[in-house]
Amino acid sequence: MDQKKIGSFLKELRKEKNITQETFAEILQVSGRTVSRWETGSNMPDISLLVKIAEFFDVSIVEIINGERKSERMEKEVKEVAEAMSDYVTAEKELLLKRAKVISIIGLLALLVGLAMEILCCDSGIPVYESVKGVCFGFAVGSLITMVFYTTGIHTKIRKKKIKYMKTMAIFCFAVVAVFIIAAIFASV
Repeated sequence: MDQKKIGSFLKELRKEKNITQETFAEILQVSGRTVSRWETGSNMPDISLLVKIAEFFDVSIVEIINGERKSERMEKEVKEVAEAMSDYVTAEKELLLKRAKVISIIGLLALLVGLAMEILCCDSGIPVYESVKGVCFGFAVGSLITMVFYTTGIHTKIRKKKIKYMKTMAIFCFAVVAVFIIAAIFASV
């Protein structure tokens, strides 16, 4: 797959429609810079956008991937497979976003509870109170670390290696929470 050739083909198709990169970007709901990167061959369109691009320019996905026109039209089966792949990618992204939202909310709530406890009773000296506060801060930090895994793509790499890294991640998160709990207990003594 020659990205430069694909980029040139996309540029040629766009110019045939007599539209700017910005107009094309608005149609696909991406940035103008993204379209520019496609056309220079430095990036490729996301698979979920290939169906929209093919339909907009009235070409096949195979033609886009090959970077040149073919005389045959997009076969129904090829289009259905591409749409199914697009739906799968979209569903996967939505699931990750939903998980990220839940983790963020849990972390934020834990942080707010911990801060409220810190502000309301700075010198409580009650071990249970200090432990609960430490657990809240532990959950907040654990959520932050988990969000870093999700947003940097480490989560995807971990899923590919599953068992080996899942155990490591669980131990790491447990260790972070345990350190905060122990620190809260020693701070209260």
